Amino acid sequence: MYENYGLYIDGYWRQARDGKTLLVVDPATEETVGAIPAADAADLDAALDAARNGLKVWRATSPWERSLHMRRVADLVRQRVGSIAGMMTVETGKPLAESQGETNAAADQFEWYAEETKRIYGQTIEGRTPENRLAVIYQPVGVVAAFSAWNFPALLPARKIAAALAAGCSIIVKPASESPGSCMALIEACHDAGIPAGVVNLVTGSSDPIASHLIASPIVRKVSFTGSVGKRLLRLCADGVKKVSMELGGHAPVIVFEDADPVAAAHAAGTAKFRNCGQVCISPSRFYVHESIREPFSAAFAALAKSLKIGHGLHEGITVGPLANRRGLDHAKALVDDAKRRGACVLAGGGPPPDSNRGYFFEPTVLGNVPDDARVMTEEPFVPVAPIAGFTEFDDVIARANNVPFGLAGYVFTNSLRRAILASEALEVGMVGVNEMLLATAEAPFGGVKESGMGREGGMLGIKDYLEPKYVKYRL
Repeated sequence: MYENYGLYIDGYWRQARDGKTLLVVDPATEETVGAIPAADAADLDAALDAARNGLKVWRATSPWERSLHMRRVADLVRQRVGSIAGMMTVETGKPLAESQGETNAAADQFEWYAEETKRIYGQTIEGRTPENRLAVIYQPVGVVAAFSAWNFPALLPARKIAAALAAGCSIIVKPASESPGSCMALIEACHDAGIPAGVVNLVTGSSDPIASHLIASPIVRKVSFTGSVGKRLLRLCADGVKKVSMELGGHAPVIVFEDADPVAAAHAAGTAKFRNCGQVCISPSRFYVHESIREPFSAAFAALAKSLKIGHGLHEGITVGPLANRRGLDHAKALVDDAKRRGACVLAGGGPPPDSNRGYFFEPTVLGNVPDDARVMTEEPFVPVAPIAGFTEFDDVIARANNVPFGLAGYVFTNSLRRAILASEALEVGMVGVNEMLLATAEAPFGGVKESGMGREGGMLGIKDYLEPKYVKYRL
């Protein structure tokens, strides 16, 4: 499946110097779909040299010309939605409609930042004396090393590539080894759009040695990471005082107040919960429902879960695909078993489908009466398991919602403007949806607080993490 791809360094596709490869598996069938290069130190040094040279060219390219190239990338990605989405579904198992939506969202990132590159505004400051002039200008931070996760293999790298290009940076991208194809397709679109050699580079292989090598290089001045090992990468970045953006996952609370429609809230929350088989960093993952409406909410949520069709994402009518790997499958089983031992009841699902003998499939699962000390309430689940708990008091539910180290997203269902404002302000998260579950969009900042990371991707704030402000004082 990757015959036309490989490592992309200095404007060319090629294999690893020593010929080593890694296998990619379809999680729905557990069959090998292809092999990708495993870059070694020499390959990485070549990518670093290419990015250093590409930076000189790209930072000297005018914003209007950068914008033109990036708009071409967006157009090419949209023209190739069919092929990119099909490859994504084979790699991740997600339903084809979700893959198509993600591919279009990746194109949106390039379109948005094609406009933002023209709007990198500086600042003038009045001097204290007539002969003084003060100014602040923004310049590209330099070469970027970007690492993305497997769950959104086109959108996550697109956020990083597009923002870096808009800022005038060059970039080396390392996609997840489980699902590299759609990122390779983005790089191909950059190539075909005429972005100069060395500006965009891609390497694949074993994550630990690649991250260690790239981050240790003085050529790299900025690291952007989405995944689960951000603390270790932060320690690596500290040695070189690298600028960093980190999106490290979440455990999003959903608070459904007594004035909300329990059936409508359950349908909206359940649809979002089981998207991409629950493997979404902003997936609603802890459901606190007011006791007065908990029963109808739980019943509607369970009915929705039972109505979803499980199978390979390429097949007609499939709404839930497999988990991405066996680790996820084992994790789902462990979370459900732990919750049951602590007194939770299974309202829907609860394990792999009875007729499943291949693939990493797990039924959309709804748990009721889940205690706060259950693992599924304290650990990021990243599986299609929805735990429901009750509450009665505002202050109590806010305290419970905030009682985890994560702070990426949170959700509130209410018809009271006062309650919506107070809850949104009180939740310790970077993003809040009020009667709304679809938060991610190119024009809005995406990111979290606490151990969910630092920095923002997307929106007008996203480009700032790829720029350095420079203060200049003139004496006339």
